[in-house]
Amino acid sequence: MEPLQGKVAVVTGAGRNIGRAIALALAHAGAKVAVNVRASRDEGQSVVDEIVARGGDAMLAVADVTRRAEVDAMLATVAQRYAQLDILVNNAAVRPEAAFADMPYADWRATMEVCVDGAFHCTQAALPLLKQSTAGTIIQIGGMTAHTGAAHRAHVVTAKAALVGFTRALAHELAGFGITVNCISPGMIATVRKDASAAPMPAHHAQHQPLLARRGHPDEIASAVVWLAGAGGRFTTGQTLHINGGAYLGG
Repeated sequence: MEPLQGKVAVVTGAGRNIGRAIALALAHAGAKVAVNVRASRDEGQSVVDEIVARGGDAMLAVADVTRRAEVDAMLATVAQRYAQLDILVNNAAVRPEAAFADMPYADWRATMEVCVDGAFHCTQAALPLLKQSTAGTIIQIGGMTAHTGAAHRAHVVTAKAALVGFTRALAHELAGFGITVNCISPGMIATVRKDASAAPMPAHHAQHQPLLARRGHPDEIASAVVWLAGAGGRFTTGQTLHINGGAYLGG
């Protein structure tokens, strides 16, 4: 079954981990996917190649989501190739760790620019196309620490919490166009952290124990994105979906 057959999606930060899993899952469900990366062109192309090898349709969309001109150019390219857009997944993020007392303001702003400003630019640029869709949807990828807090993550926690407010505001404003807006909040997902954009093993992972006694898998976040983007999610908007193995109930 391909519940998203005929749909077109843009996934930001889709070169690895959760973004990669989302792009692959949307393609598997039948959507055509624009795979966005900022600098990791080889990783993004690998995702595109995998989708095409499976019989899907995908394109590489290189753009820095913090730069509006690049975002506008990316959406123009998507429109030129596919003539539509139905699904926008704002996944691009950075998750460094630093004590607040020692945090340079530049690091604070860099986190806000990717997580919050990036979502702003991509959403605003995508709106003309999404308004033309009969089933437009915007999905933000938040994070558990936006709701629990975490030491050494003041910038990340604040940015991810902002996405929750952004989701609720847009749900009101875009409902008249039939566009749903939701946020998925992953908790303790087994991902590969290999650069300065994320700590190798976040300290807060040791403070929460999921009831299911394991880390989540990126595919488990991706499956929720597919549901929200499909027919089953059309009556869900303005919500934050927590996928964390019961971490709020655990130790």
